[in-house]
Amino acid sequence: MTDAAFDLHRPLRATSAVVFASPHSGRHYPPELIAASGLEGPVLRSSEDAFVDDLFAVAPLLGSPLIAARLARAWIDLNRAPDELDPALIEGVARGASNPRVVSGLGVIPRVVANGRAIYRRRLTRAEAEARIAAAWTPYHGALRALIEETAMAFGAAVLLDCHSMPHEAIATHARPGRPLPDVVLGDRYGAAAASDIVDAIEAAFRRQGFTVARNAPFAGAYVAQAYGRPSLNRHVVQVEIDRALYLDEARVEPGPGYAETRRRLAAVVAELVEIGRPVAAPLAAE
Repeated sequence: MTDAAFDLHRPLRATSAVVFASPHSGRHYPPELIAASGLEGPVLRSSEDAFVDDLFAVAPLLGSPLIAARLARAWIDLNRAPDELDPALIEGVARGASNPRVVSGLGVIPRVVANGRAIYRRRLTRAEAEARIAAAWTPYHGALRALIEETAMAFGAAVLLDCHSMPHEAIATHARPGRPLPDVVLGDRYGAAAASDIVDAIEAAFRRQGFTVARNAPFAGAYVAQAYGRPSLNRHVVQVEIDRALYLDEARVEPGPGYAETRRRLAAVVAELVEIGRPVAAPLAAE
């Protein structure tokens, strides 16, 4: 199924309680964005989780659905709440309680891309912002919510893997002395979004393919994990962040020399992750 806001790739038959999502890999930059922005090319794409949808594209072939954004993150951030509106960008928005994401320019309609570079040469009207949310955010989250609920109805539980990539410099900035940099960061909001046994199984799958893994630092999970992670109701969400240096030429926003190998290793991980949600697997019970 294809929508203006997203692509939903369903398996021929769903055989797992695991669902995959890629909210930041959209590659469509509307003409209105290009016209209003002072940025172009790789700079405008620098906050995009480039090709993450392709890295996890094997999921539907193995029995799990994959929902992926089509629209660029610079246009709409699907991992934010719809009311995370930036008064510095959008006219008519009152300044409310301090929200660090909004203050930094990373609200539902971002003001900046990577390294704080301003996207727009003008402010947006409130009507423009609301139209964008209605056309992109609302249908994506309507489909995501329906996917989680139908999966839970079919299997008694749903495990959402919210898939992202992280700039290598973001990991290096948070490096701990004497510890290797993680290839993958799993975010479960410190246990609030997913049961620990499920996160343990996800971590083990990545480690078996040679990835170094950290939890919740520097990324613990944002809106999707907060909104949909309900372990007590057997709705689990784990945010997955992959180091872009493994597969991407970050300066050009093109596949790097490690792309094919990383994609192969992740395909093996996905196969294990799908197995976590098989009916014959261990029960997906909340703690």
